Amino acid sequence: MCTHRGAAPAPVRRYAPAARRTVTRMHPNPMSRSLSRLWTLAGVVAIAGALASCAGGAVAPLPTIPSLAPATPTPEPTHPGPTYPPGCPTTQPSPLAAGDTRTVTIKTDKGTISIEVEGRLSPVATGNFVALVACGYYNQVVFHRVVSGFVIQGGDGQFGRVPDVIPDIVGSGGPPYRIQDEPVTATYRRGTVAMARTTAANSARSQFFIVLSDSATAKLASVNTYQIIGSVTAGLDVVDAIAAAAKGNENPDSPVVMTSVTVAGP
Repeated sequence: MCTHRGAAPAPVRRYAPAARRTVTRMHPNPMSRSLSRLWTLAGVVAIAGALASCAGGAVAPLPTIPSLAPATPTPEPTHPGPTYPPGCPTTQPSPLAAGDTRTVTIKTDKGTISIEVEGRLSPVATGNFVALVACGYYNQVVFHRVVSGFVIQGGDGQFGRVPDVIPDIVGSGGPPYRIQDEPVTATYRRGTVAMARTTAANSARSQFFIVLSDSATAKLASVNTYQIIGSVTAGLDVVDAIAAAAKGNENPDSPVVMTSVTVAGP
């Protein structure tokens, strides 16, 4: 009968010692002792075979060694500093007047995107975006996040500027200040440009996103806290190409770079 794996069979523990003592008394001559040893050896071999049969004839695998803990993230750089473009604001910039508009042009290796920024949508957020563009903050900054059918996101000039992108924490940085929240009065739709933020109040900084599809409208509207600053007027095909380049990865291995971002008046 097979025993449960890991438990020594009771007959094995008692069999060999008892047999040796009994055989030694019953066969005093050397030949008898040799025979007894052979019988004992045969019994051990038979028991070993039975145990192998219970285990299916295979050796049980060793436990898997746990993987090592993740490496400690790179310490965050501080601002202002060498990664922060000189002349960029260090506090919330002046708002853009409600009647003002600006054209922002983003050049990438996938093509050019033109954005109409409208002060009436969010005076504080548009004033901040235009000021950061004007000082060169977005130059050489990557689109670090792509959610297929939803948004592309970029603008982390602290941890997402080539050649010093820090993959583990890109998307968590920005300038050394945050801007005031504003009510959202427009509708999120394909081509809408809005400021990214955390769930905390007054947490938007420099990161922005471009909506990829009208199917994102309901989800964004359910939160309705992302300040809308404008919309794409040309280059939606480029936006789609940036999304496609991510190959389904939310954090692309080779994110598309904003090689040049400039602003012009009406």
